[in-house]
Amino acid sequence: MQFHLNGFEPGDPEIRPDRSRRPAGSPLPSKTDVLIVGCGSAGLTLAAQMSAFDDIDTVIIERKPGPMQRGQADGVSCRSMEMFAAFGFAHRVCNEAYWVNETTFWKPDPQSPQHIIRTGRIQDVEDGLSEMPHVILNQARVHDMYLDVMARSATRLVPDYSRQITSIDLGDDADYPVTATIRREDPGHEGEIETIRARYVVGCDGARSDVRKSIGLELKGDSANKAWGVMDVLAVTDFPDIRQKTLIQSDTGGTLLIIPREGGYMARIYVEMETLGEGERVRNRNITEQDLIRAAQQIFRPYDFQVKDIVWWSVYEIGQRLTDRFDNLQDGETGTGHPRIFIAGDACHTHSPKAGQGMNVSMGDSFNLGWKLASVLRGRSDASLLRSYSEERQEVARDLIAFDQEWARIISERNRDGDAADTPKFQQYFVQHGRYTAGVSVRYGPSNLTGEGQHQDLARGFEIGMRFHSAPVVRLADGKPMHLGHVVKADTRWRLFAFADAAPPDDETSRLAALGRFLETDPASPLRRHTPQGADPDSVIDCRAVLQQGFRETDITSLPPLF
Repeated sequence: MQFHLNGFEPGDPEIRPDRSRRPAGSPLPSKTDVLIVGCGSAGLTLAAQMSAFDDIDTVIIERKPGPMQRGQADGVSCRSMEMFAAFGFAHRVCNEAYWVNETTFWKPDPQSPQHIIRTGRIQDVEDGLSEMPHVILNQARVHDMYLDVMARSATRLVPDYSRQITSIDLGDDADYPVTATIRREDPGHEGEIETIRARYVVGCDGARSDVRKSIGLELKGDSANKAWGVMDVLAVTDFPDIRQKTLIQSDTGGTLLIIPREGGYMARIYVEMETLGEGERVRNRNITEQDLIRAAQQIFRPYDFQVKDIVWWSVYEIGQRLTDRFDNLQDGETGTGHPRIFIAGDACHTHSPKAGQGMNVSMGDSFNLGWKLASVLRGRSDASLLRSYSEERQEVARDLIAFDQEWARIISERNRDGDAADTPKFQQYFVQHGRYTAGVSVRYGPSNLTGEGQHQDLARGFEIGMRFHSAPVVRLADGKPMHLGHVVKADTRWRLFAFADAAPPDDETSRLAALGRFLETDPASPLRRHTPQGADPDSVIDCRAVLQQGFRETDITSLPPLF
């Protein structure tokens, strides 16, 4: 038992009071605020965000009969882990996942090119880049944790499975302009048609997205005519780095990537296969799992590699594709119109899985869109805010495509380094782009949300347009060590962090005290302008002060009341 926000109640404090308006398993409502199509990583990230708001009606549908059991994505970047902290389950991922602490690199032995030797070993994530690790965890487990967030939320949001979108139409209705027609495919209801009207529809329904097709967009790009195999295996081997993330570039057998799996036994093996002919599809080659094993064994020489079990395997073609926009606005509307239909994740960008960015960028799409939808629907922001989603995230996707094209090219190059002591090009590229693969290099350009940078010198450590870099602090009220970034939750509130000057906060020269007076009393204060009458002072903008003084040297009563 503990004191909760709204009274003294027993039970798990993570389970919010039930405010749901629709029983689980009931037919779809006739209308909703947000309709999410697809229960992949992008869809569940968005659903978990929206589930926190009992004043917003959300429906999420999925054509498959139930939750994902075995996912294909597994790499979780540092930035995604920071996002999981905002949802409250980063600690669970840390406990279950494989931590990528080191990465090793191998290339042909100059003395015996048919064999490989280690050429480098580096720390996977540079010190100070994030408080969170780079980890490996099956995509299905990440989905389970999102579903837990939804089930514990005030809305008790659950997906509606076995439902297939058949059409989406955008009409003139001011309140619910999007009409979706859905066919049920669950036992006892096969073929039944449901119609739902929505304020907003978000397509998170993969590379063959029906939502994307409904707004006339297509994935554009090229194939590199390269086939790769991937398999999750239980193997017996004398290769010394089987429990390290490892990139091997052989002399004639191609390239291989090892990703150790959570649990301590399995490993995911990406292995380069054959070059495809112009216009040829990988399915025409009839590649089998035994072909993958033989290709891997050739690359591992002189080490033995015996596969005892294959949990999952697949063969894919390398290709990068991107849509022109991530919403339904046409070219002439981008500066004036308000989008009603969005796409996220694989529905708008696809690439090869070796970069380890697909699930991470997809979740980043939805995380960007979710708070904006909630802010608009709750009346806190104008609908023009929604235009920033496509503007910001398409640029991120372009960078992803460019990175993946170059990375795929470099790791498929045959080794041309003459000396084993030289640092191979693929190792150099990996090190140079460490911040990108950690997910912390995204920078949004100047917009209505992001400043131009003329005042960047006031806070050089926090680059405008980039994610808020956390740091260890001590909470003044109780002396608790914590991370500054972890006070930020996925609740749509704005945050104002005031980094105080050296003067004591109760000194007449304190700039923090002056800021506190301005925020509390000045008519120009954003708190005065945007906080509804009678609402809690931090209901819209949450203000935090970071002091230079030690917590034992500061009396909490000396702080401005707002902080």
